[in-house]
Amino acid sequence: MSPIISINDLLRIFNKLDKNRDGLICLHELNWLLDTIGVELTMEDLHSFLEKPSLDFNEFLFFYESISKQNKGECKGGVSDVNAREEDVDIVYMAFKVFDMNDDGFISCEELQLVLSRLELWDVNTTDTDCKSMIRAYDTNLDGMLDFEEFKNMMSLTSS
Repeated sequence: MSPIISINDLLRIFNKLDKNRDGLICLHELNWLLDTIGVELTMEDLHSFLEKPSLDFNEFLFFYESISKQNKGECKGGVSDVNAREEDVDIVYMAFKVFDMNDDGFISCEELQLVLSRLELWDVNTTDTDCKSMIRAYDTNLDGMLDFEEFKNMMSLTSS
């Protein structure tokens, strides 16, 4: 099973954010991306989390990887295991809510296409079948949509 966001997709996202082509994205650009996909962080929180004013591509990958590791419960730091697990679920749930645009508790093919289109990761010429096969790869109850548990399992599988 392949992850929805590959390293090539992350490079495309990074390059689209790097408007001045200096090889860096600033916190405002990263914050815009997070806002676009529905993750609300203050600039202060983002600066505190990253502790620097801009990221090169490797640091952007590390940022993505650190979020992925949190999803798998591998987050290192001063947080207790119980709090880390609660934060992991919160992060995965926030990501789920980004895709569950109509708030019905499921991610449909249409919702997946819309979010990936916002991130400019979905080609309008790509057929509906591709989206359905992406969902089918993680749809354990075969209802054609992803519920939170299936999404959570997908996140832990794709971040390994």
